[in-house]
Amino acid sequence: MYGFEALTFNIHGGYLEAIVRGYRSGLLTAADYNNLCQCETLDDIKMHLSATEYGSYLQNEPSPLHTTTIVEKCTLKLVDEYKHMLTQATEPLSTFLEYITYGHMIDNVVLIVTGTLHERDVQELLEKCHPLGMFDSIATLAIAQNMRELYRLVLVDTPLAPYFSECITSEDLDDMNIEIMRNTLYKAYLEDFYRFCQKLGGATAEIMSDLLAFEADRRAVNITINSIGTELTRDDRRKLYSNFGLLYPYGHEELAVCEDMDQVRGAMEKYPPYQSIFSKLSYGESQILDKAFYEEEVKRLCLAFEQQFHYGVFFAYMRLREQEIRNLILKYLGNLKLDFYFEFDSTRIDFGEEPQ
Repeated sequence: MYGFEALTFNIHGGYLEAIVRGYRSGLLTAADYNNLCQCETLDDIKMHLSATEYGSYLQNEPSPLHTTTIVEKCTLKLVDEYKHMLTQATEPLSTFLEYITYGHMIDNVVLIVTGTLHERDVQELLEKCHPLGMFDSIATLAIAQNMRELYRLVLVDTPLAPYFSECITSEDLDDMNIEIMRNTLYKAYLEDFYRFCQKLGGATAEIMSDLLAFEADRRAVNITINSIGTELTRDDRRKLYSNFGLLYPYGHEELAVCEDMDQVRGAMEKYPPYQSIFSKLSYGESQILDKAFYEEEVKRLCLAFEQQFHYGVFFAYMRLREQEIRNLILKYLGNLKLDFYFEFDSTRIDFGEEPQ
């Protein structure tokens, strides 16, 4: 049915596609980032953000502001927009929107379990959970002592239950097994989301296949780099790679045997879409790899808006807004010096050096 979406898409999806494209126009522009670069205090940041889509969420906040307050309010805007779209959506768009939040659910589960393992206060951990990944029984995660209890007592009634069946072979909850659990859940989630998009067909399948394949390939690279020098075997590493993407299957075979960053680079440079990413890195250098991947991801997300009558714009918008909040956290609200940002206007989206 590819090419015929225009005949029926607007019956159920036209209103929400217009809404999400309107949301997109509210992303921070280059002028907004230039103004934020001049800020010296959090109140200055609040003043500049008051002229943007975040203004109504910050206007009633008293001084002195805290960094967490600005982050929470910006995130609240994203959550409100998501909830509005979800309540207006019908099938299959409602299911598609729910899939977008599963990654945050996985992160929240891992955060609670890891924090409990290190005897952190549960309430403190819950406050750090992403609001898009919350579910009713998340607070009871702290009582689980092994993988089977975690599934039986808590996760069996959540959307993560089908993904978790692959994780319950390990009994003990330690740092290594928790990290394996995270990546196994993400693998199952991405593969399930990919299959769902393929069933939808049309432009949605085309665009989401590219975006999800990029995510799967990026995770494969990160798993490889992070597991170098650890106890994770080559076979265990291979099992954590998603069974789709540009690197599947031959690139996975090469990544599974990599022992250092230069070998990872050598394997990835055989694939033209990733050759440009790794060509920016010096040999042995991995610090700016995340920057290069973020830059490539943003470009792909923006391309999703060039077509109409598909669900990829909802995924793209959520990711772009999350990247925008990440920019605010790292560049303007934190102590980290980040040498890139993404800026958006009606015609383009760029990464660039910090304006002087």
